Amino acid sequence: MPDPPINPSFKDQTLRQVVRVSGGGSQIRLRLSNEYSSKPLVIGEVHVAMPAALGGAIVPGSDHVVTFSGSKTAVIPAFSPMVSDPIAMDVKPLSSLAVSIYVPTDTGPCECHVTGLQTGYMTGHGNYTGSTFLLGAKTFLLRAFLTGVEAQTPARAVVAFGDSLTDGNFSTLDRNRRWPDRLAERLNAQAPGRWTVVNEAIGGNRLLTGGLGDAGPARFDRDALGVPGVSHVIVLLGVNDLALGKGTPMPLGSEAATPPPYEEFLAGYRQLIAKAHAHGVKIYAGTIAPYGGSAHWSAETEILRQRVNQWLRTSKEWDGFIDFDAAWRDPAQPSRIKKGMGAEDHIHGSDAGYTALGEAIPLGLFN
Repeated sequence: MPDPPINPSFKDQTLRQVVRVSGGGSQIRLRLSNEYSSKPLVIGEVHVAMPAALGGAIVPGSDHVVTFSGSKTAVIPAFSPMVSDPIAMDVKPLSSLAVSIYVPTDTGPCECHVTGLQTGYMTGHGNYTGSTFLLGAKTFLLRAFLTGVEAQTPARAVVAFGDSLTDGNFSTLDRNRRWPDRLAERLNAQAPGRWTVVNEAIGGNRLLTGGLGDAGPARFDRDALGVPGVSHVIVLLGVNDLALGKGTPMPLGSEAATPPPYEEFLAGYRQLIAKAHAHGVKIYAGTIAPYGGSAHWSAETEILRQRVNQWLRTSKEWDGFIDFDAAWRDPAQPSRIKKGMGAEDHIHGSDAGYTALGEAIPLGLFN
């Protein structure tokens, strides 16, 4: 059976997606996206509720109708996002929500985040946004159209800005095992409700080249500085620039890619630093984790990785650094991830590996 399309289209279907929010509050807003489509997106109805233990179900009595400028329907213009009206709903930190979106007409290729790592549910036909159960629904793993849940609280936001390592590729489905999840748990244990951690990762994303999401500096204003309450940003970008090269990504099994020059790495990082500091936001460098043994590793890129990491650790241009490389590297083979921390592709993490990254972040950085 062929793999499902990365960007499927939907028509006369209800999509129910479960998301965990790291911050809480008495009001929330939903953020929907049509930012990469050339046609308007028709939203027939949206509901938000508490998910039940049974797959795809919601807790009876927890359902809320979502409105947009007072209406249950909305049309999101081409190349645009849309935020909902405030929803009066008591949401606790680290709790989950079920968001149900009905799309009545053909959406075209969806605004989908490939690595949802959370089981979603879609009906064959019809509007079931307020239904307790979605009988006969099929499952899917993409994150479709929904790009954010904003809690209306005084909590400050830490943005995790990165690629598939921040996205949590290869972590356990439906378990919230990404490193930003672990950081959110630690911050909430220390100061409940004071911090929210926002995961702004795109698998395959690069610092210097677009294609798999906009390049880091191109999306930084929207995905980092545009987050309500942002006060700190953690950047973990660079491994794909090394592994995939500067231009069109090299396919697996091909010869090693030609990485960008060292000076271009620094120039890209400095763009992020300048943008953050212009908005009074602290920005921390994450060292590039080892990926020796992967299909894209080479001795040349390893030398460059070590050189870039040395700058990330010692440069005074950042507000500090987080040594993700040290958390993962094998002391006997520093170019590789230590046993038990990595996935089978030698570039991503296991659940234990992502937990280690989340615990490598000094909480004192957020005082």
